[in-house]
Amino acid sequence: MTELELWAGAECTVNRVHDAYFDQLQKTRAFARLEDIDRLAELGVRALRFPVLWERVAPNGLESADFSWTDERLGRLRQAKIRPIVALLHHGSGPRDTDLCAPDFVERFAEFARLVARRYPWVEDYTPINEPLTTARFSALYGHWYPHRRDTASFLRALLNQVEATSAAMLAIREVNPDARLVQTEDAGFTRSTPELSHQARYENQRRWLSFDLLFGRVDDAHPLREHLEQHGIELERLLALEALPCPPDVVGLNYYLTSDRFLDQRLNHYPPSVWGSNGRDRYADVEAVRVLGEGARSHAQVLTEAWKRYGAPVALTEVHLGCAREQQLRWFRRAWQDAEAARRAGADVKAVTLWSLYGSFDWSNLVTRETGHYEPGAYDVRAEHPRETAVLGLASQLARGLPDQHRLARAPGWWEMPSRWLHFPNGGRRPDRSRYERDSSPLLVIGSGSLSRSVLRVCNERGMPVLTHGTRLTSDSLSWVLRERPWAIVLAVSRLGFRRAKALLSPLSALLERLPVLAFSSDLVFDGSSGPYVESDPAAQTKQGRGWFEWEAALSHAAPHALVVRTGPLLDPATDDDPLSRALSRLEQGLSVRFPDQERITPSYAPHLIETALDLLVDGHRQLWHLASPSACSPLELIHAIAERATVGTRTLGAGAASIEGLARGGGGSRALSSLRGMPMPDLHRVIAEYAALFLGRRSGFGRTG
Repeated sequence: MTELELWAGAECTVNRVHDAYFDQLQKTRAFARLEDIDRLAELGVRALRFPVLWERVAPNGLESADFSWTDERLGRLRQAKIRPIVALLHHGSGPRDTDLCAPDFVERFAEFARLVARRYPWVEDYTPINEPLTTARFSALYGHWYPHRRDTASFLRALLNQVEATSAAMLAIREVNPDARLVQTEDAGFTRSTPELSHQARYENQRRWLSFDLLFGRVDDAHPLREHLEQHGIELERLLALEALPCPPDVVGLNYYLTSDRFLDQRLNHYPPSVWGSNGRDRYADVEAVRVLGEGARSHAQVLTEAWKRYGAPVALTEVHLGCAREQQLRWFRRAWQDAEAARRAGADVKAVTLWSLYGSFDWSNLVTRETGHYEPGAYDVRAEHPRETAVLGLASQLARGLPDQHRLARAPGWWEMPSRWLHFPNGGRRPDRSRYERDSSPLLVIGSGSLSRSVLRVCNERGMPVLTHGTRLTSDSLSWVLRERPWAIVLAVSRLGFRRAKALLSPLSALLERLPVLAFSSDLVFDGSSGPYVESDPAAQTKQGRGWFEWEAALSHAAPHALVVRTGPLLDPATDDDPLSRALSRLEQGLSVRFPDQERITPSYAPHLIETALDLLVDGHRQLWHLASPSACSPLELIHAIAERATVGTRTLGAGAASIEGLARGGGGSRALSSLRGMPMPDLHRVIAEYAALFLGRRSGFGRTG
């Protein structure tokens, strides 16, 4: 058996919702730089799932097909000796004049495949259609994507069309390259249920193999779903044709996510209405199994071994991605790699693990049904002029090259293994304490005692990141205790300090600051406000208002020259008692006068977003100056007015003038807005306003207080 390979792929969905197409490649600017392909080769990537998509190449017919983008990149892949696994349709439905249920879909798709094969006769590996079953469910059973059908007959026809199209495409491709291989992908989810819904779970678990069973020619008289297919209008001759002339995949590709495994429960009162569903006869909640069952998620080894035993064909993990905090992404990929190795040792022919979503993805939180700008980073973060490598890419490269994984955080249990994963408790029992996490990983040392340190602790608790806390008064005894706990990094969550106080804090830590990653915070007040927006390279000015921050940065640069220093705008956190916006909103509720300037410009930093982003940068290994604030500037008055309206707080007593409350306005009437040369990974102001208002309302009503 050959060694386990590292494959990679960019999220390349081009799905249609009514008349709008959502193009992930366009949003992430995947492979915009050809040198990124060379970098993948250096990191040990052996094959790349690469999109040559029907909707992108030939939206108006094969006669006007445009291969210029794919020509250049496939040529670079060939030079870099990375095998392309060419995808022709990825959660799509084709050009506007066809769809998954159309009678001409199979023939037209095969003609496109033939055109691609003639263009690139040297390409050997193809995934003509990604996840046919999932695409059919989302497009023709649930109605999320075009053609927006919602019935079983349409779902089965859309699935069969895609399977026949895959078979026809491979026949056309093999006319050009007889050695072409089919790498067929599908979601590997498994369904469990209460006893009352065992019939539905059994049906879904039979259905989940249907793409592969059809391609392998196994849907014969004995197949449990043969009669079901015929009852819903699938013509017998089509099934017999697939049985007589199968198109077995050369590699069975399994895409396994923490949302893949499901649990069905008829006890609706235990779940929010957002997860209720129906099969037309039963009503039930459909939730992630990991969120409700004691056994949690299956291992990747189980997923691989099950498919290997069923089909006897080589298997691979063709998508490994987790939309979560960076350390959780590391743990998920490391676990997948280890499980693939374990399955190989047990005898399964596992070919590869695929680092998926190289450039991240947009709006999968709503199944790509509307544009919200919600972005999940992957091996790269694209929220900058050039994609920024994350720690995930480095870990994958280490594993692929047989090197020991260097990131300490990757070795701890993931959230899916913790009691805190449970969100639903249909069988009763005590809700686990979300603050209790196994201490199998090194803690993060957080130094500070104010509202910023409390915000850091809250976010770390939500992420499941063990924390060691210490105030700003350090002694030899307390430092000995810190060293015994072996922290992996230090967060200096302190307010501005004059040079003398900063030196008193930093000097005892000198040994730790030299060898551990450091995250510290500073402020937009290091600038004088005369010429904002400011980027990281702009010189700071020692003004009276910002002298403490100026001296703090100077002390940091001396004691910890490789620290990650994050400058912020005015901090907003409705979970803290000294938050300036919360105090202003409370005064407005009481009918008291509130004044804020309407001329100066600020870029606020919403604490939950700020700390999440800063911790991700720390995990990624960044050791430089960053500006982290809202990408949009506004005046303090505009900000309080927008949030008051969203939080249904009257603004009759709100007006322009000198600030009534400290902490939001910067003074002087200028602009201390922050911008960045390194990208703006913070959410826009609209999302800040919506989230802040929701938390303020929850706190006011007695719910949702998190501080």
